[in-house]
Amino acid sequence: MEFTQITYASIAALVIGIILLVSGKKERNEEGEWSSAIQWGYLLAMIGIFGILAAGLQWSFTAVLLLFTVATGIIWTWHKINAKKQPENIHDNNHFRDYIAGFFPLVAIVFFLRTFIAEPFQIPSSSMRPGLVKGDFILVNKFAYGIRIPVLNTVAVPTGNIQRGDVVVFNYPVEPNTNYIKRIVAVGGDVIEYKDKILSVNGIISQDTPAGNYAYPDDFDFRKTHNIQLVHSVFGDKKFDVLKDENEPSISARAWNAYQDIMQNKGLSSELPENCQYAEDGSAFRCTVPQGKYFALGDNRDNSADSRYWGFVDDKYTVGKAFIIWLNLGDMKRVGTSIQ
Repeated sequence: MEFTQITYASIAALVIGIILLVSGKKERNEEGEWSSAIQWGYLLAMIGIFGILAAGLQWSFTAVLLLFTVATGIIWTWHKINAKKQPENIHDNNHFRDYIAGFFPLVAIVFFLRTFIAEPFQIPSSSMRPGLVKGDFILVNKFAYGIRIPVLNTVAVPTGNIQRGDVVVFNYPVEPNTNYIKRIVAVGGDVIEYKDKILSVNGIISQDTPAGNYAYPDDFDFRKTHNIQLVHSVFGDKKFDVLKDENEPSISARAWNAYQDIMQNKGLSSELPENCQYAEDGSAFRCTVPQGKYFALGDNRDNSADSRYWGFVDDKYTVGKAFIIWLNLGDMKRVGTSIQ
């Protein structure tokens, strides 16, 4: 178990919940409600278990929701069967069965919406500037690329394919419990080349037009400002803006060393991505994308940890297509902006 602040808080919530459940009055009050201790006890216990599984044991959010849906669903069924057997009892006198069964409809709705319709996601860094900024809350279309079997994430009902230029949320291949968001620039079978900051796929060159300077605060030190080039890009039938730092090569030694440090700390190999050739001076690379995989780049080309460093995205890691910004507490004008 990985002990983080969330894990410790979850353990504390579970312990307090158990104490409340043990000490709370096990009878309904005059209004037919369970005592506050019982109600808070179950709520804290469930929050604690959820946090321990998700943060401590590193289960995916979907896996934890699935477990909770199945478990509360079984107890809800038990509750309904008992009600049919004893129709004379208006209330279920088993506080565990009665209270946990009440969670089932809410948990099931959240699971269904988040798994098959749309999932919220917060932009954690500046790697997708200028289109997406740190602090944006976005929605991800979960059925754009197929209705997937929960946890296994294999496509059960095909509904569409990832297209070049799509902004996609996926599980980070190095650490699948972490979600990343990048622009997919090449799909299986494509030959991608990035030379002197110019992208080409299957010989078709992205049409980039300089559009002045772009300034933004550093993600970690707000006293520091990045001033780099804004570029209007036409890539196939997609039009979007990217950022380029003329002081950085196509393959950044700084980004590569940072990635190697992360991999070393995890005890994992940090070899160059398969099917790729890199220029020794970092000015270019060329890759052939394997079938069933994708090549992802950040729009902030020189401040993005992407497929140039850790390799391809397997289709099984796909979460969905980003389509709208629904909240940004620092800039409400961004709310409702569609993602290009």
